Amino acid sequence: MGTVGSVQSGGTMGIRPRFLVVMGVSGTGKTTIATGLATRLGWHFQEGDALHPQSNVDKMSSGQPLTDEDRKPWLELCHDWLSREVKAGHGAVLTCSALKRIYREQLRRDLPVEFIHIRVARDTLTDRMARRQGHFMPASLLPSQLSTFEEPGDDEPVIHVCGEDPPDVVLEKLLQHFRDEENQKELHAAVS
Repeated sequence: MGTVGSVQSGGTMGIRPRFLVVMGVSGTGKTTIATGLATRLGWHFQEGDALHPQSNVDKMSSGQPLTDEDRKPWLELCHDWLSREVKAGHGAVLTCSALKRIYREQLRRDLPVEFIHIRVARDTLTDRMARRQGHFMPASLLPSQLSTFEEPGDDEPVIHVCGEDPPDVVLEKLLQHFRDEENQKELHAAVS
């Protein structure tokens, strides 16, 4: 889907700029949620899959899972994009599977990055992947992603959402979460 760019909308809805990585295994709906957030908030969006080196795309297309070593340069490109967005000072949304804690640590190294983890049941993922067209990631690699995935810890900056809800419901819940956090900060500042 989309690549680097700003998606214009009705504004930020009173939500401060954030630097979000929408994460989860293949088929969770990362791109749908990420582009929805970017559109509604007027933030930049980057499809993480578009940053994969061609060797990674070729490997996945042939049904071979990526190794940590394969992912390292890709994650560095994702980090570099996030770093440029932070320096620019406006909100940004990146899609990235971010399967392991070490990958998430690499993405947020020295950056105020937050993760949105989309949870979807295995049966739903299998169904979605079987129906998906035009993506280099074959359904046969889903078991490998699921076995590689490490649930984010309580000490990681992550928001969990149910990817089985309709996208508009997920987006509204996320926006409300962000607004609630902003209101809490304002209330705390007023009391201090």
